[in-house]
Amino acid sequence: MTEHHVIAAGHPTPLGATFDGAGVNFALFSQHAERVTLCLFDEKNRETRIDLPERDGHVWHGYIPQLRPGQKYGYRVHGPYRPQEGHRFNPHKLLIDPYAKRLTGTPAAHDALFGYRAGHGEADLSFDRRDSAQHMPKSVVVDPSFAWRSDRPLRYPLTDTVIYEAHVKGLTAGRPDIPHAGTYLALASDPILEHLNTLGVTAIELLPVHAFTDDRFLTDKGLRNYWGYMSYGFFAPEPRYMRDGDIAEFQQMVARFHQAGIEVILDVVYNHTAEGNELGPTLSFRGLDNASYYRLADDRRYYVNEAGTGNVLNFDNPFTLRLVMDSLRYWVEVMHVDGFRFDLCSVLGRTRGVFDRDAPLFRAIRQDPVLNRVKLIAEPWDIGEGGYQLGSYPAPFAEWNDRYRDQIRGFWRGDAGLIGKLAKRIAGSAARFDHDGRPATSSVNFIAAHDGFTLMDTVSYNDKHNEANGEENRDGHNHNVSNNCGVEGPTDDPAVLALRARRRRNLMATLLLSQGTPMILAGDEMGNSQGGNNNAYCQDNEIGWIDWTGIDDDFLAFCRRAIAFRKAHPILRQKRFLHSQPREQDGLPDLFWRRADGAPMGDADWTDPELRLLAAEMRMASGTPSYAALPGAVFVVFNAGDEAQVRLPDTPAGSHWRRQLDSARNSPVDGPADEIETIAAHSVAAFTLSDPGAGA
Repeated sequence: MTEHHVIAAGHPTPLGATFDGAGVNFALFSQHAERVTLCLFDEKNRETRIDLPERDGHVWHGYIPQLRPGQKYGYRVHGPYRPQEGHRFNPHKLLIDPYAKRLTGTPAAHDALFGYRAGHGEADLSFDRRDSAQHMPKSVVVDPSFAWRSDRPLRYPLTDTVIYEAHVKGLTAGRPDIPHAGTYLALASDPILEHLNTLGVTAIELLPVHAFTDDRFLTDKGLRNYWGYMSYGFFAPEPRYMRDGDIAEFQQMVARFHQAGIEVILDVVYNHTAEGNELGPTLSFRGLDNASYYRLADDRRYYVNEAGTGNVLNFDNPFTLRLVMDSLRYWVEVMHVDGFRFDLCSVLGRTRGVFDRDAPLFRAIRQDPVLNRVKLIAEPWDIGEGGYQLGSYPAPFAEWNDRYRDQIRGFWRGDAGLIGKLAKRIAGSAARFDHDGRPATSSVNFIAAHDGFTLMDTVSYNDKHNEANGEENRDGHNHNVSNNCGVEGPTDDPAVLALRARRRRNLMATLLLSQGTPMILAGDEMGNSQGGNNNAYCQDNEIGWIDWTGIDDDFLAFCRRAIAFRKAHPILRQKRFLHSQPREQDGLPDLFWRRADGAPMGDADWTDPELRLLAAEMRMASGTPSYAALPGAVFVVFNAGDEAQVRLPDTPAGSHWRRQLDSARNSPVDGPADEIETIAAHSVAAFTLSDPGAGA
């Protein structure tokens, strides 16, 4: 003990450490604790311990006058250590505040972080008395005020959204020309903003930025938790992405993106924490109240593990639910983010272990006046029983559509019998999403994401090559739906390179011509490769970083054109589903499926395993009100077979079709089309009516 502090009763709300201008209020939830000790640290990390004097319900609290922002602190919580009953209190372990807004660093890889003594028979039943404080980051009291001026969340509708999934460090670490590469500030630097604006994306979706840890088994191999899916601080920005440790750096990044017209979406991991299973470290929740924060098995020594990471949070507990809701609101109200992508979201929807689309957390989010106005995207699965729930989420959630990824990849790889699947995916996967008033934008379509092959690797490798991960290539999935175009990995063969380039253009064009919400993986537009590694979660190096030195300028230009084409033609991004229903104003169906000869697709065509060409004629959706009427039509041909002669649909008098996008060409195209057009082998072509009012 190095200082004397007077402590008063304080208040049970808000939870966390709150500076009021005269001092700091501390409030912490723990239902089963017997005593809660606040630990204050000075500039030399000398510790002063003060018991919180009051308890209201299950919230312990106290107020210390004259403390200021910048004060470092943590907790030691006293209670039973009876793992068989679900309790793992150990006051020898310094714990971070789950509501901490800033942390001083990352937990060290040290045995003192574990609540038990490794090496004993039933290790986690033993009790470890080593003090973990010197190996733990400290929570920091903050003043979150920031000069936002006129900044507000941008609130683009999903119909106007093109998402760019990126890693804070990975997008800039390979750019020595950008100051402080690998940080929040670098991410919002002029070169990155110019690249994204020129590309045409409207939102950047960041891999986890909540404070996370490096798994011990990775650090023992000289690797790191690069992706960040091991959160333990749901309010604190990850310190390794800061230049000076100030949360204002994150806020400045968001403000810069907003000034550039780009939304910021966070990939958030509320399904589990970095503490893992019963053999994991004691960093926060386990030592605060293990039996409340986590879902425990029937044998309460063990954890339910539907996330595959050792534990899952217990959303049947109101304070766990409150923690997540408070965290989400904080990132919107204080940090100004525009939305969230929920990792393994099915875990969040489990009530007593069973998925419920009307689960308490989903219900709370949907009624919340702060959260129901931002973008909400679910990763609609977990590894537990009944965990795959694509299409089951309530509005306003959108969902990652892995069926889209696999079936579009399969079609362009040449797999048989996928014409029907292709049609469903480019029409917005209505069978999955058209219910309960959900919009056609509910399907977040993607060809590649952080987990799996990049777009370049999808056309360059048949098999994963994860040897650098140190698990003898056993990690990562084997279902890549990829094809190397004749050579595994890098090659100088011009024919192979040309085929790969064409296939990438086909995949990207299909993505941007589909109904739904498109998402592009950062670097795919430039030809970035991870050397066939489809699980680069631990590669905080050139494997995981974006390579800016070998940009494929032709493909980048094509991506810009394809995004611009989508933006110019709102028929491609409608809120209402297209069901080939007649429209009131002209009796024309909103969607025609056609063969190459112009005839409608018949039953025999849909079941033909050898058919490789499909044409779609899209118009304004039936049921669209007059005030939202969309003129014109778009005709798109997807040809995974040989060169074909395609008859274009009849046009109203005075109008004609124009070819405006063609994946068979590197250069832009915009010219009038003939009644019958040649569609190159293995290509996508898009046509529009020349008269903007025709067909409306």
